[in-house]
Amino acid sequence: MGCCNRRCGLLAGAVFGAALAILGGILIPVGDQIIQSTVEKEAVIVPGTTAYENWISSAAFVYRQMWLFDVQNALDVVELGATPIVKERGPYTYKVRYLAKSNITAHNDAVSFLLPNGAIFEPDMSVGSEDDLVTTLNLAVAVSLPCLSVLPPLWVYIRYLDWLKASTKSSLFQRRSVREILWGYQDPILKDILGVFYPYNGTFDGYYTVNTGQDDISRVAMIERWQGESKLSFWNDTYCDTLNGTDASSFPPFVDKNKPIYFFSSDICRSVSSTFRETQDLWGIEVYRYVLPPSTFASPSINPDNKCFCTEKLVSRNCSMAGVLDVGPCRGGAPVYISLPHFLHGSDYLRQDVLGLNPSEENHFTYLDIEPITGFTLSFAKRLQVNMMYGPSKVISVLKHVKEYTVFPIVWLNETATLDEATADRIKAELFSRINLLENVQMSLIGIGAATFALCLVSYCCVRC
Repeated sequence: MGCCNRRCGLLAGAVFGAALAILGGILIPVGDQIIQSTVEKEAVIVPGTTAYENWISSAAFVYRQMWLFDVQNALDVVELGATPIVKERGPYTYKVRYLAKSNITAHNDAVSFLLPNGAIFEPDMSVGSEDDLVTTLNLAVAVSLPCLSVLPPLWVYIRYLDWLKASTKSSLFQRRSVREILWGYQDPILKDILGVFYPYNGTFDGYYTVNTGQDDISRVAMIERWQGESKLSFWNDTYCDTLNGTDASSFPPFVDKNKPIYFFSSDICRSVSSTFRETQDLWGIEVYRYVLPPSTFASPSINPDNKCFCTEKLVSRNCSMAGVLDVGPCRGGAPVYISLPHFLHGSDYLRQDVLGLNPSEENHFTYLDIEPITGFTLSFAKRLQVNMMYGPSKVISVLKHVKEYTVFPIVWLNETATLDEATADRIKAELFSRINLLENVQMSLIGIGAATFALCLVSYCCVRC
């Protein structure tokens, strides 16, 4: 009887263990549904949710490092037609995006807001002072070039005669402080304020109108309107003028790494896609790293979708130029061209027309680190280069030795933000703790049940023998 009781007890234990394992398996879809419900509740952009608190004001400051290109042979370029040689100077670092969203207005399942622009110089994170001098392209020359074909020759002659008396020694180039080049100076030619980022402080990006996700969580943070319009008006093409994706600060939850993500960037006046590269660990949080593919700024012959972004034939060499986006249509016609730093993934002749550039995939690519369950962007590096164009002219004497239209680099920027350890711990405690607890219960039931079943079954067999 004792042996029978032992066998019966072991058999009952095996059955109980199997039941626990089955219960754990049954709870997986139930638990997944609870996890999904929890995440969706916290991911909508309404007051009181985790997403809303992070959305109003980022927990991490955004810093913009900038490297300016200092021309080493300005006189030779003007007088002898030499190829410009540049040397990178930087970083000069500014704290940007430190102000909370403003003018927040909720309506139906969407919310509108403005992004305030501000820049504070960070000397401890910079190689020098804002007063450092750099030789760069004379912005007035570049800005004036598109107008020359419609200006009376006599007016042009008189205007530039005055300019030659008032401008710098080399004329085509100028030597100014970092502060002036970036944020603005009174130009003696155009009698106006010019600067790469002028105006900036005290201005706003937007209005943005984004979906709150209340009615459809797959639409959360998706941009519905920018500056009051549901589409862009720069490219005269339905595809290129489409507002597609979010502003990249967050994405709908449950990110599928096998699919690209989309976001709109007002810096380049268009929407772009980003593809999964690898998984990273950020303070114990698994994130998906997404990167801009080389096709983003590829020539239309490589990426036909980019055909509508080519708005002129001369500088782009009949739209064969790769690696550069002409954003003149959204910059009032100014000859401004955006690229990756050092013309990464750009046509070879871009680096032959300006010497001293050394593109590096490691240092010059753009990425987003996204937590896949919530869709929150926890770290990013936006790396872009601002270029302007100059070319040959029979009217302007300082351009008479210029042989080709040249896309000239002015500055490249590395705009970054990353989650700090304290904020990561708070996110893990507030949201992931509940998810992890449920997952641990599921796995524990399966593990304990399976172990109990196996142990009891083996013991039962041994007793029978």
